[in-house]
Amino acid sequence: MTHPDYEAVIGLEVHVQLLTGTKMFCRCPNRFGAAPNTLVCPVCLGYPGTLPVPNHQAVDLAVRLALALGFEVRETSVFARKNYFYPDLPKGYQISQFDRPLAENGLVPLAQSDKQVRVERLHLEEDAGKLLHEAPGGGALPGQSLVDFNRCGVPLVEIVSRPDMSSAAEAQDYLQTLHQLLLYTQTSDGNMEEGSLRCDANVSVRRRGETTLGTKAEVKNLNSFRNVARAIEHEIERQIALIESGGRVAQETRSFDAATGATRLMRSKEEAHDYRYFPDPDLPPLVVTAERREAIRAALPELPWQRRARLAAQYGLPAADAQVLTASRELADYYEAAVMASSGRSLPANPKGIANWVQGEVLRDIKERQVELGGTIAPERLAALVAMVDAGKISNSAAKEVFAAVAPTGGDPAAAVERLGLAQVSDSSRIERWIDEVIEQNPAQVAQYRAGKVQIAGFLVGQVMKLSGGRAEPKIVQQLMRQALDRVPMEREPVAGPAE
Repeated sequence: MTHPDYEAVIGLEVHVQLLTGTKMFCRCPNRFGAAPNTLVCPVCLGYPGTLPVPNHQAVDLAVRLALALGFEVRETSVFARKNYFYPDLPKGYQISQFDRPLAENGLVPLAQSDKQVRVERLHLEEDAGKLLHEAPGGGALPGQSLVDFNRCGVPLVEIVSRPDMSSAAEAQDYLQTLHQLLLYTQTSDGNMEEGSLRCDANVSVRRRGETTLGTKAEVKNLNSFRNVARAIEHEIERQIALIESGGRVAQETRSFDAATGATRLMRSKEEAHDYRYFPDPDLPPLVVTAERREAIRAALPELPWQRRARLAAQYGLPAADAQVLTASRELADYYEAAVMASSGRSLPANPKGIANWVQGEVLRDIKERQVELGGTIAPERLAALVAMVDAGKISNSAAKEVFAAVAPTGGDPAAAVERLGLAQVSDSSRIERWIDEVIEQNPAQVAQYRAGKVQIAGFLVGQVMKLSGGRAEPKIVQQLMRQALDRVPMEREPVAGPAE
């Protein structure tokens, strides 16, 4: 959304559920979908006398994500108690980090522009439970709510950006880039429907040219990329309309109604001092040594934006192609496996041609048959198919028939070509017979060619391709067609009728 007199200032707080086997401070399973209140123990339920023990794997995953984002990871950080009352918080406080977080000063490069969003901090914390306002399986609970404590103690990192974004599109780009990084680094499954990735948006507006930040409203618990953009767009419009009518924006927490596309007031916004943070007396400072940090850094995969740049440079791909092919780590691996397989053939590799097939037929096949990438044609089979097209052994349309035949079965493309009778015909005598037949059936078009309308040859070539079932070698057809047309005797041209 744009307004000539105002600009938006947006920051995001993203909560990421880490991909661990157990919870943050106990050994209960970290698993989605279990029956309510079955993945709990005295520690995550806050029973008196219990002591939390930090999850080593959760710390490593948080450090991995922080290093991937270029954060400065502290050698020593401190767990703190964030005190507030809510029915889904059995201890009456949440173990988080406050003034000494795990990591600070990161950077997220956006995918749709050259902009980089600064990230203020990344800290570890535990999740709260979940309030249910419907009975299990559906049905109203008038005046009541149920509490499922399974999620209590699940390990999270909270990633807090600086207010560097100025549009809903940039905010959506930031969140999608972050989601992509989670999958590349295997730190989270990033499933927004299951709550593995949750986003709060801080939105304010100010008049263009001003440097002072406006009063912000926080929109909580946005559960999809599109809803993040929709909520921000609405909030920008709401705040501008409020200011223009003489009102003032209040610092408050709002929710988003996906059905109406509007935000609504939940409560006034809390300040940090409202939570009475203090160091957790049951947890010593968290120490991540330099050796541990460097070992985690050395094991980082190639990051999405690094791979995007490398594919474009190494294979000469347009930026748009590189972006699609690096949408997931698995797709990028598939593409490069196909290119490497084609490099060992007699013909040179065709990285652009393979990119076209991956973005076209491969992704279409996955979507239509609803299969994983491993359920479509193997990358080396795709390379063989593209190589046959490049060598002129089959036409592009015939290759699509072959693809459809072998993708579900894993068959050999060369064998499918023979079985389906789709091999490209380069025999001149056979092609000349097709050309003679087309010339015989299209005397008007032949006359137009002889009268100087040479582009009509393209139509006649198309008729030969149609007659041959797409198997005639196009370059040979074009060459022989022009030769044949130039040999057509004048008497074969139709005689013009009397002028009207």
